[in-house]
Amino acid sequence: MSCMVMAIVAGATVFGHFMAISRIPSTLAQAVAELNMPAFVVMLLIMGVYLLGGCFMDSLALIMLTVPVFYPVVLELGYDPIWFGVIIVIVASMGLITPPVGLNVYIIGNQCPDIPLPVIFKGIWPYLICMVILAALLLAFPGIATWLPYSL
Repeated sequence: MSCMVMAIVAGATVFGHFMAISRIPSTLAQAVAELNMPAFVVMLLIMGVYLLGGCFMDSLALIMLTVPVFYPVVLELGYDPIWFGVIIVIVASMGLITPPVGLNVYIIGNQCPDIPLPVIFKGIWPYLICMVILAALLLAFPGIATWLPYSL
């Protein structure tokens, strides 16, 4: 497991350097700024990418691979980097409990072998709904995520 995590981190580091050299993130950020779309619509699209990606891959790999692309876009939109970090962790975590992969659900299924997997997948819906509401609140009121760090 440690080797897998280190391989992901090494691959993501190389990918991040490639992205920096190729200037794709800055070009993408300028292209998004020129679209004249509201910032929250762009953030909804980015959140959708994280939700969909979280359904199929581990959150560490997803975050390491996509942050070099989306971070300049988020800065160009004027959002706080700490807020963006909170949002991507929440949305990637939402992806970890949704089908088809639902890695966290399979871990719970392994810990509780007497409970059928479909029952566990049905049990995640209240938590998923709460996480969607939390993400919507953070998108509508970004100051919620940064209030505590900036108040100290």
